[in-house]
Amino acid sequence: MTTPPSLPGSSPGHPQRWLILGVICLAQLTVLLDNTVLNVAIPSLTRELDATTADIQWMINAYSLVQSGLLLTAGSAADRYGRKKMLIAGLALFGVGSLAAGLSDTTAQLIAARAGMGVGGALLFTTTLAVVMQVFVTEEQPKAIGIWAAVNSLGFATGPLIGGFVLNHFWWGAIFLINLPVAALGLVAVVALVPETKNPQGDRPDLLGAFLSTVGMTSLVFAIISGPSHGWTSSRVLVSGGLAVVVLALFAYWESRIPYPMLDLAFFRDRRFTGAVAGAVLVTFGMGGALFLLTQQLQFVLGYGPLEAGLRTAPLALTVVALNFTGLSAKVMVRLGGPVSVLVGMALVAGGLTAIATLASGGYSGMLIGLLLIGAGTSVASPAMAYAIMSSIPPAKAGVGAGVNGTLAEFGTGLGVAVLGAVLNARFAAVSLPVALAAANSVAEKARVIDSFSSGLEVSLLIGAAAVLLGGVVAAALLTRAERKEEPSVPVAS
Repeated sequence: MTTPPSLPGSSPGHPQRWLILGVICLAQLTVLLDNTVLNVAIPSLTRELDATTADIQWMINAYSLVQSGLLLTAGSAADRYGRKKMLIAGLALFGVGSLAAGLSDTTAQLIAARAGMGVGGALLFTTTLAVVMQVFVTEEQPKAIGIWAAVNSLGFATGPLIGGFVLNHFWWGAIFLINLPVAALGLVAVVALVPETKNPQGDRPDLLGAFLSTVGMTSLVFAIISGPSHGWTSSRVLVSGGLAVVVLALFAYWESRIPYPMLDLAFFRDRRFTGAVAGAVLVTFGMGGALFLLTQQLQFVLGYGPLEAGLRTAPLALTVVALNFTGLSAKVMVRLGGPVSVLVGMALVAGGLTAIATLASGGYSGMLIGLLLIGAGTSVASPAMAYAIMSSIPPAKAGVGAGVNGTLAEFGTGLGVAVLGAVLNARFAAVSLPVALAAANSVAEKARVIDSFSSGLEVSLLIGAAAVLLGGVVAAALLTRAERKEEPSVPVAS
């Protein structure tokens, strides 16, 4: 395989496609920064707005909850009404929400503003990837998607650092107001550069499907978010989780019965699509859960502060950025082909998790090896899986494809935190490590507590590694079977 499989209906590359990619990556980076930037402002918000712990949780979760719940709906709206229109609407809503957040005087105002930013974020997240698939020729799509994926990692790595820098010089509202010039620049650039594309068939809007998917995904994400703090058997988690199962089942039933579904369930009969879906869920499962555990390992076991811990996880994201921005990951994908790229990438991620589980107890150097392996594996596997998902869906449904990709990432990450966190809690029979250490009466007892916690972390990370490796094998097998049944097609104008 010398080139990736062609995307049926793809148009010739737009003459300003690389400049367009820069514009949409700037918009994407702003959205991603706000997933993590608020964490560093928690002390300031607690002090200046008299925010309670519950208020802080809602400030953080309102953004991700709304964004996750609307991804499929936003992608469908972009396909039907125009991706450029939705990109403009997303930037405008995100900018207005950022202004409202920065000028908030109460916790309620800030929570509402963050929810509004989540609506804009959902529109931006789905339309950016959809536009990439529209403006780039088939041969360039892997590199473009790699850069898009690298921006995701860059946002994760730099959010806390940018937030800390701003808070050292300004008041907490500035972390939101810095979005305004970026949103304004993005609006001007999108209007001037990005071409309008939409579903030429003009399917009727699936309003009930949009409602069911939004309620179902919001309930599911809410259950996942609530689990670690309220307990997985609490009424809050059980009720929201049960509601998610019922509503998403109704969504699947409805989508299978109507002639104009928002999410065509026939996609799941495509082995390339199902293989990429399985891989995407399991790689984010392993990574999301591992990063959740690593934060505790760095702070509670190795004794680093929050900022120091953030800096020491940065090599993972920086490795992804370096390999994707230089085009190395795209070259690997072209050379190895999609299935082998997924398998190799996820094997590297699994190896990184195993290295951290077995070497991190000796200090940060062992953890660094694992982080570099995870970064290298992610830079190869994630773009390959994103490309497999997007290229197995008709170009007219590119927005929905981007929504599926984003939803899988949110679901896999949340599931990883839930499952691997539960494994840790089962192995480490205490409320939390700080509580257990406070109750210890001697140095020897504290050492036993830390050893018990480290043992639980090791088991959890090894389970995550096994899940990622299994995902790589399953995804590669399904993608290989799909490729054997397909002949490369010649791109035609859409």
